[in-house]
Amino acid sequence: MSTLRDSLFHEILMARQRVYAVREPTPLERFDIGTKTEVWVKREDQPPIYAYKWRGAFNRMATLSEDVRARGVVCASAGNHAQGVALAARSLGCHATIFMPRPTPMMKRKAVALHGQEFADIELVGDTFDEAYRAAKSFAEEKNQAFIHPYDDLVTMGGQGTLADEVVMSGKGPFDVAYLQVGGGGMAASAACWLKHYMPGIRIVGVEGEGQASMKAAIEAGHPVTLPELDIFCDGTAVQKTGDLTLPLCQELIDEFITVSNQEVCNAIRLFWNGRRRIIEPAGAIGLAGLLQEKDQLLGKRVLAVTCGANMDFSQLAVIAAGAGLEGKTRYHLRFEIPEKSGSLLQLLIEIFGDENIVEFQYGKSNAHSAYPVIGIDATPAQLDSVIQRSNHANIKVEDITDAEDALFRVIPYDTRLFENELFLRYEFPERGGALHEFLSKIRGGANLCYFNYQYSGERVGRALIGLEFKTSAERDALLVLLDSDPTLQQRHQILSESAARRILGSA
Repeated sequence: MSTLRDSLFHEILMARQRVYAVREPTPLERFDIGTKTEVWVKREDQPPIYAYKWRGAFNRMATLSEDVRARGVVCASAGNHAQGVALAARSLGCHATIFMPRPTPMMKRKAVALHGQEFADIELVGDTFDEAYRAAKSFAEEKNQAFIHPYDDLVTMGGQGTLADEVVMSGKGPFDVAYLQVGGGGMAASAACWLKHYMPGIRIVGVEGEGQASMKAAIEAGHPVTLPELDIFCDGTAVQKTGDLTLPLCQELIDEFITVSNQEVCNAIRLFWNGRRRIIEPAGAIGLAGLLQEKDQLLGKRVLAVTCGANMDFSQLAVIAAGAGLEGKTRYHLRFEIPEKSGSLLQLLIEIFGDENIVEFQYGKSNAHSAYPVIGIDATPAQLDSVIQRSNHANIKVEDITDAEDALFRVIPYDTRLFENELFLRYEFPERGGALHEFLSKIRGGANLCYFNYQYSGERVGRALIGLEFKTSAERDALLVLLDSDPTLQQRHQILSESAARRILGSA
């Protein structure tokens, strides 16, 4: 055992008396992932700040002398560490100046203010964590105040390691494998240190997000490196450069490093919601995502994961739901080329799509001879291959544009000069297989789709913005009569106002 590892173990040992004096342990719960693997989840998404970061912040600040605390403390954080420092400042009766990037979501800023109250001031500096960090360090030096590092400090890590002590003391072990998320590496190093001491046979897997794997890059280089780009979807683990202390500790204590995609993280959040009716933040789900990635290798084993946070802006839920897909499947966007004529879209749906879930439909008439609908599906790779094979067999050109910007941002090109006797309406249909087919079948006589915008929302009804065109105004009037008289179409449509239609047509 290295001297550094010995020092970390000692800090965890000393932290126990401080941390347990102020808070109760968080639960360790059995969790079903749909296999025979025995999975246990350490619920660090619980109060007091819905993240484990309070442990390290409180422990570090509790070790400061009264004179040092009286001068005040400083930290930099985009969220959870800031809340931990604010809570510790109020608990210990000292003042904290907390530097946060300016784009930090309001929810996290309010949480810091709530936990710190009059004991914490927030300074919004820069657009990135690194800018806020540099400003915080400069401020601490200028004011001669203690800087509370979020991860690269043995005493901070000592506090974070108490979550692993609670796992050991729970009596639920020993575990064969533990999946620990890695940001700066403080929690992963400290938890691995304690678990390996009391469960010598355990294998530790460090899990990083694909676009933020600073620890993997540092280990490969042999020293901390600054990532040229940083994916901040999992913002709680988005660290551009790992620590000088955490690097050798993680290198010694972690047996394997893997990366997970944002979609895998979204799927883990979805699975946890289905099983616990609790929403964890993306960074909090990284360890579980790594476990799910390797679940086929874990049959018959006893496995541990940590849900280390649940602080997330509410608006991010829509992105997570879209990223997760339905039933854990992958969302793909396919662009087809079909003849620009009445009935072509319906024929495409009939010939090409079977059990696949259509979750998006983007189409605008932009060519007089060819139509280019973009259809989003939630499917397995095998189902995607089947759709492409059916398209090729039917001589329909298809292109996978899943990662293309126009599909991701739902850009729907159309040319209103090609529209004839157009009619725009909002339409609701039951969110079930075949409902869209039924609608298109009913209107296929005299109407042709010139615009269609639909996205699955998780509700019982699907809502679409539809543009129809007609060869004559009489055919347009006939469809309006049909919409009002057909019992399956009544109460499901609403014709757009003239002002909204003019804006769509670019004439307002």
